[in-house]
Amino acid sequence: QVQLVESGGGLVQAGGSLRLSCAASGRTFSSYTMGWFRQAPGKEREVVATITSGGDNTYYRNSVKGRFTISRDNAANTVYLQMNSLKPEDTAVYYCAAALPSSPYDSWGQGTQVTVSS
Repeated sequence: QVQLVESGGGLVQAGGSLRLSCAASGRTFSSYTMGWFRQAPGKEREVVATITSGGDNTYYRNSVKGRFTISRDNAANTVYLQMNSLKPEDTAVYYCAAALPSSPYDSWGQGTQVTVSS
């Protein structure tokens, strides 16, 4: 497992931008698929975006396509989520998570709050 620490959340007006960062400890970060998830009050946690270990493949949920970009810097052991054109429905606690290939996500950060005001 790796230890993950998210940062970059906050309060922003609709249409604004935020960049989330997730710093990982450990020497094997580059072996992990990384994902960003979110959970709004009263709702189940949902996947937002994922990126493979080498950064060559990404996935986005439909509601964030064209607005969010996931990226990673394996030299810095960090994964990012650039969020543009934010909407009130993006309000949630955002978590990053790590998974080895063909394995479930089993390392999670503590979460960072994102609040988008209308």
